[in-house]
Amino acid sequence: MKTLNYKSILSQIAMTLICIMVFACKKSGSEEITKAEGTLVKPNYNRSTMFRNPLNGWVMYGSGSGSASYWDTEYYVPDLGKKVKAIDYASACYIRTSWATFNPANGVYAWRDPSTAIYKMIKAANDKGLPIAFRFVADGQDQGLNTPQFVIDAGARYYLADSKFPDRKSPYPQDPVFQQYYAKFIQALAEDFNDPKRTSFIDGYGLGKWGEGHGVIYEDPNTATAANTEKYKTEVMDWITSLYSRYFTKVPLMMTYHRLIADPASGGSVNANSTRLLEMAINKGYSLRQDAFGMTDYYQSWEKNFAKTWNFKRPIIMEGGWITSGTHRYWIDPSGKYREGHPEDVRQGEFDSSAEACVNMMDFRIGDIESWFSKAFNLTQRFISEGGYRLYPDQVYLPEKVNSGAEATITHRWRNMGWGYFPNNIPQWNYKYKVAFALLDGNGNVKKVIIDTKAEPSAWLKNSPATYELKANIGVPAGSYTWAVAIVDTTKENQPGIKLAVNGDITSTGWLKLMDVAIQ
Repeated sequence: MKTLNYKSILSQIAMTLICIMVFACKKSGSEEITKAEGTLVKPNYNRSTMFRNPLNGWVMYGSGSGSASYWDTEYYVPDLGKKVKAIDYASACYIRTSWATFNPANGVYAWRDPSTAIYKMIKAANDKGLPIAFRFVADGQDQGLNTPQFVIDAGARYYLADSKFPDRKSPYPQDPVFQQYYAKFIQALAEDFNDPKRTSFIDGYGLGKWGEGHGVIYEDPNTATAANTEKYKTEVMDWITSLYSRYFTKVPLMMTYHRLIADPASGGSVNANSTRLLEMAINKGYSLRQDAFGMTDYYQSWEKNFAKTWNFKRPIIMEGGWITSGTHRYWIDPSGKYREGHPEDVRQGEFDSSAEACVNMMDFRIGDIESWFSKAFNLTQRFISEGGYRLYPDQVYLPEKVNSGAEATITHRWRNMGWGYFPNNIPQWNYKYKVAFALLDGNGNVKKVIIDTKAEPSAWLKNSPATYELKANIGVPAGSYTWAVAIVDTTKENQPGIKLAVNGDITSTGWLKLMDVAIQ
């Protein structure tokens, strides 16, 4: 008689649930182009390479030192039998620190001073090809004074939770002195970092405990009223989101989606105004981020449902909630899935929640990086292969001969092999990325670019291939050329802007060569 293997059964159930979650991020679609002119080219899909594309992939966290040794740290991967560098798997570098660190004195900005650790960290990341992402913490309830001292000296009113810790001052965010100097700081920051080549994204809130958007104090809790609190929440949310969206017009902005967003509470039931406040930010162009993935007492059904509401309308970035390298007792998580001494259990929980939310980016937290490589590398690679967006044309029909002044027909079909989406629709990008075909001469020089304005990459979802027919006039001299394709950045003179998930003959500028064509 057979005995039940409960461990095996639970494992099968877990895998089934993951498949269901991933399927929730998919749409079905036709599998074949039924009618097209020309010669069929089928580019070879690349399923495993990490491509550094915007708002996609792994986020590496800054060390605070910017030293070369940090970026060159190697981690042994048993699955590969060798050591690797985390930076080779990352698409962005996230720096979360105090406002005071960046702006220690009025008009003094540390990122412009080559002697500071912040300057060195940013420069080192950019030198390594990683764009920067930021969050600035102003609250001091748990960490000490994160707002610059000069702001307090100028008269900003603040809350002090415990007189035993006089440095733990938390300025009231509705205070006009606080807002005056904070706005000056953000304006100065945007002068240098409102640049998508240099900056991946900005957390455009940063209030409350640890800058996570909860535990925001507006007045002494002993005298605060519910009516005043809700009034201040709305006013401050409107002020700070307007501030960031006014100055960061080219760089994606993030807002933490939390059931108690902007509220003095940090835990408990959902506040009735949370959705309205978050939608205020989203309507100003914000995308979404959450800092408690895998932490099931904090990332609850409300957060999960909110993410589903905005899937494929705004990209989602995750951060794991539990720090497994000694800071947190992660094994007490209410899910009961995490064993003490097994950080890989937490990594699995974070991965599963990320799949359910269809996130575009996951995190390499400082202190937790090693476990992703030494104990959960299969999940690291799976996110590269399955998460975010991976775009490529799987079928392209092209003419082999065209008269110079004639019209050519190009039929092309695109796939997104990731569970996330390509957020070309966010206001800071404003649909700037377009599918384009090029005619290259014998030296690989671009002689003509043809843009398909109807092909919209933000609409491409997993298991839903999108087909387009493009009619284009060929206005080049007679001769031998090569058809090529790319997703170009129309704000950068139609240069390829997104790395396609393909193996093939790709030019140094990013055009994928497809086949030769004779222009007669």
